This record gives sequence, C-alpha cells and structure tokens, in this order.
Amino acid sequence: MIPDPLHAVIFDLDGTVLDTERVFHGVMFEACREVGHVMTQDLFLSMIGSPRDANARRLLDHFGPAFPVDAYYDACGRGFEIAGAEGVPLRPGARRLLELLAARRIPRAIATSSTLEHVRGSLGRAGVLHHFDAIVTRADVARGKPHPDTFLLAAERLGAQPGCCLALEDSFNGVRSAAAAGMATVMAPDFLQPDAEIRALCAGVVESLDEVAEALERTAR
Repeated sequence: MIPDPLHAVIFDLDGTVLDTERVFHGVMFEACREVGHVMTQDLFLSMIGSPRDANARRLLDHFGPAFPVDAYYDACGRGFEIAGAEGVPLRPGARRLLELLAARRIPRAIATSSTLEHVRGSLGRAGVLHHFDAIVTRADVARGKPHPDTFLLAAERLGAQPGCCLALEDSFNGVRSAAAAGMATVMAPDFLQPDAEIRALCAGVVESLDEVAEALERTAR
C-alpha cells in the first residue's frame, strides 16, 4: 500500500481530509429546494469527487436546460458558508497521519476539485493548513478529475515522481484520477463504497486514514 521509496503523499480534500460530504449533502438538497427542484440521492452520489463544471452538466442533464445553475451554486455557497462557519471536522485518522508525515518530513499536498478559497478556509478552521506544502485546485488544471492532471501537478509542485507518491481519495473519480497519474492509490470510502472497477485501481481500501498511518509506521520498523 505504501510505495517504496515514498516521495510524497497527496490528499483529496472533501471526504478524505475533511468530513465535508455530509455537510454538502444537506446544503445541496436545500439549495435545490431553494430553486424549486428536488435533489435525489443518486444524483448527489454521482456528483461526489467531480469538478463544478462537470456537475453543472449533470444538473442540466437531470433537471433540463432551464435549471438555474448559477442560482443553485449561489445557494450552495451561502449554505456551506453558514454550515462551515465554525469549522468542519477532520475525517478519522487525518490529523494523526498528517502529524506523522510532518515528523518524517514527507511532503504533503492537496489535489482537489474545490476552490482555493474553500481549501484555505476549511483547512485553516480545522487547524491543519500548515501541514500542506502545495495545493492544486480545479482552477490550476485544464482537465479536472477523473483526468490525471490534478494529481500530476501536485506531484510536480512537490518535486516528486508520480510513481513514488501515495494518493488518498474517497471518490470514484478521485481514484480514477490518481491511478491514471500512476500513483499508489488508497481509497478511504465515505459515501461511496468501491465496486470491482475501483478496487482494481487501488493499492488498498481502508476503513480510515488510521490504517494508512499504521502501515506507514510499519515501514519504518
């Protein structure tokens, strides 16, 4: 599960480092109600791990061309600002793993489909922004997840070879992206449980990031 040598660890943000997917769930359902539509669980799940432009197309495909995408995203922004004002909790094991990597001076990066404002604000409120040496967002790449660009740029910014990077994800598109970048990819599922395709792309599937920390600790023994 841990590449040898290990040059860097690259984290997805939402659902991997931060326990935001449950917050997003409530916010997205309420935003849909605000614009006169009803979000479905299947549609919500299909949007996990995808950049905004891809999700906008999903919304239009599902609800029709008259769906008010901008108003919906405005409502999402207001909802998340209120819900996340006091901070979003970390996923289990995230702080432990980040502190272990920092102690071993292993570079860390965020590779996300979210905005830089969201990344900095959320990680800052969680008290872990200082643990990351680089941040790559959707705005930094021509193609978002599931394409490999986000993870490849994160490795480049850390000066790491992709094949010597560990990538941590919770979404299908994130796993596809990291695997396409040639990284050892570990999935820590949140809302989405891996199917046969996703398991085949993973170096491991774990219950929480605690298992990754434990595996890393074993490599030093």
